Amino acid sequence: MSAFNDIRDYVAIPRVLSLRLSPDGSRLISAVQSLNPDGKSYGTALWAIPLDGDPYRLTRSAKGESAAVFTDAGDVLFTSARPDPTVKDSTDEVPSLWLLPRAGGESRQVAARPGGIGAVRTAGDVVVFASDVLDGEEAAEEEKRKARKEAGISAILHEGSPVRYWDHDLGPGRTRLFAARLGADRLEDVRDLTPDAGEALREVAFELTPDGATVITTWRTDLAKGEFRTDLVAVDVATGERRTLLTQDGHDFTGPIAISPDGARVACSRERFTAVDVSARSELWIADLATGEGRAYAPDLFPADVEWAPDSSAVYIAADHRGRRPIFRVPLDGEVARLTGDDAAYLGLNASADGRFVYALRSAINLAPAPARIDVATGEITDLPSPAPRPEVRGTLTEISATADDGATVRGWLVLPEGASAEDPAPFLLWIHGGPVASWNDWQWRWQSWIMAEHGYAVLMPDPCLSTGYGQDMIDRGWGDWGPRTQADLDAIVDVALARDDIDSERVGAMGGSFGGYMANWLAGHSDRYKAIVTHASLWSLDQFAGTTDVAMYWQREFGLPGSERYERLSPHLSIDKITTPMLVIHGDKDYRVPIGEALRLWRDLQRSEIEAKFLYFPDENHWILKPGNIVAWYETVLAFLAQHVLGQEWKRPDSVA
Repeated sequence: MSAFNDIRDYVAIPRVLSLRLSPDGSRLISAVQSLNPDGKSYGTALWAIPLDGDPYRLTRSAKGESAAVFTDAGDVLFTSARPDPTVKDSTDEVPSLWLLPRAGGESRQVAARPGGIGAVRTAGDVVVFASDVLDGEEAAEEEKRKARKEAGISAILHEGSPVRYWDHDLGPGRTRLFAARLGADRLEDVRDLTPDAGEALREVAFELTPDGATVITTWRTDLAKGEFRTDLVAVDVATGERRTLLTQDGHDFTGPIAISPDGARVACSRERFTAVDVSARSELWIADLATGEGRAYAPDLFPADVEWAPDSSAVYIAADHRGRRPIFRVPLDGEVARLTGDDAAYLGLNASADGRFVYALRSAINLAPAPARIDVATGEITDLPSPAPRPEVRGTLTEISATADDGATVRGWLVLPEGASAEDPAPFLLWIHGGPVASWNDWQWRWQSWIMAEHGYAVLMPDPCLSTGYGQDMIDRGWGDWGPRTQADLDAIVDVALARDDIDSERVGAMGGSFGGYMANWLAGHSDRYKAIVTHASLWSLDQFAGTTDVAMYWQREFGLPGSERYERLSPHLSIDKITTPMLVIHGDKDYRVPIGEALRLWRDLQRSEIEAKFLYFPDENHWILKPGNIVAWYETVLAFLAQHVLGQEWKRPDSVA
């Protein structure tokens, strides 16, 4: 029996989340997520992956561990909300900083903050970390938090935007960066580097120069009308003096951030502001740390991860490319070269100090993430022993393409179940990716096509207009033309898939989440091809969505001011009178990117229009469905709905939602 058959078996598969290489190159360390003993939640633990041996577990706690980094001495710093065994009745509720000695032994707490400790960076004996801090005197921080809690105050007074982000409320504390020296037992000389940060370090990305003297960090600059720009600033660790390193009107400088080993340059991502007639664009930007002078490199590659070569002569980046995410070598002088030639997607890049190898997490549509070693000279790829063995998938992965009505090529991945043939064609499921500036190129724990294949469906995962990895023209084609242009691309590649004799062209369904949910809603009102449509975390009324989402400024740049022509032309809710296809609406109440009002309005519109529909509602989930039991309920409900309307079976309410 496959783990993809019973969703309860699927949610129990351990998952490799990250990868770090030790300074001496002898081992990797990874955070691994697995099901907790209660079966109701996930926990994380750190695992060591020796380059000459088998992986072994380093940490065990009910609270789990994350944000692991190596010190220069090879010790491991990580964050965890586990209680401190040296403090009587310790019941930590927020993450503190811990150190696990290289030589072995017990982890010890080396720093704690009332607002917790987030991301950590270290160089030499310098440690820089992020922490959430209430306004006012730092010395009174703990008492202020205690008083607020005892008074039952949850109110947050905002004076700017945003007020929420993805799945969490912002405030009342605000992020600051702290510097310290790593002493024998604890962090010493802890100093607030950014006491005046205000909102500038929201969702911060930062790195520490190799000499430990300077922090390079993103810095949010407020603009008029509730908008903001993200700059890159340099903060002197000794003095806290701050200077703006990279800033440009109409652009953000964001992570991933990497500083060259010689301390001379910084690599980051430069993203241009979008507008009604300006599409999204992200590019690798490399600048001199002393002068701030820089330029774009590899302009057609959106950097997903960045790592410097040890001699500081080149940058390795992972970037979407035609349904894959290869590693590219980008020299400071010379031509960009693709390092990996397989069909995989790479993240978590780590270059060895001798320059011979790049270590990374390697995955693909049909391959769960696991550590791999890439030979820089030859491109040879070697899979390493993994702390979480990859699950085996059953079925076939193939690639198909189509020519759209405007002559553009649209490609995608097609997952076929075992046994699909001309004699026994498989029912068909179109799965539309989110984003919309994204691509189907990686293993998906959340959107798992192999579960659908295990239940007999052929699954098409296409990259229509707005997808990354096909050059800027592919994004430009769909900019401001979401529904019509994307549907034309989807229609073209679906036609190719349904022409196959191993796919049943009569039993056809469609589904998608986020932007994919928007397109599912759009197809419902503009096509009668599908027997059932599943729409998750979807946009329904664009005017409503663009004013209530957590980053309203981003979407209003593309759509225009509320009431503009683009809302009228592209909003799916205006085609409610044309919908006849049964729909399953799914949404989490804690989704701040696509607020729950979209689903509530869609559900009401479907009811008053007497369209056959169901609404799967998650009061405690966000844009994604993350709790194991809820994941089971999600897939079982989707499968039951598709079985009824695509396969023609009698409706059976899943036990997980009974």
